[in-house]
Amino acid sequence: MMFSTPQFIDVEDKIAGPLTWRQLLWMIGMGITLLVIYNSIGTAGFFVVGVPVVFLFSALAFYRPQGQPLIMFLFYGFFYFFRPKVAVWERPIVRARPVTIEKAPVVEGPKEKRVTPEELRRLAHLMDSR
Repeated sequence: MMFSTPQFIDVEDKIAGPLTWRQLLWMIGMGITLLVIYNSIGTAGFFVVGVPVVFLFSALAFYRPQGQPLIMFLFYGFFYFFRPKVAVWERPIVRARPVTIEKAPVVEGPKEKRVTPEELRRLAHLMDSR
């Protein structure tokens, strides 16, 4: 029996037309932000402040530098600037114990073993018989 292998598993599902759920949430956030700006500033200030807001939210929704969402790219950049760049290794403190050296007993080398001709004949007989 043959099974089909899923293709394009890194592509997000489309929720509303061509928008994924993340893009849709960014667009809803942009709409809410523009509504708040319009109600608080007025028409003239709305166009001055609203255009950068539209560009910012559109970039957050659609722009993917190096294949990752812009919000993650900004997140990694933030941590790059505020984390230390040098890793310093500090040797752990180890308390040294006094070492006592004991003299090992002197061991004599192996004694020389002499093999007699009778033992050689007996070993040869054992080897031949088995």
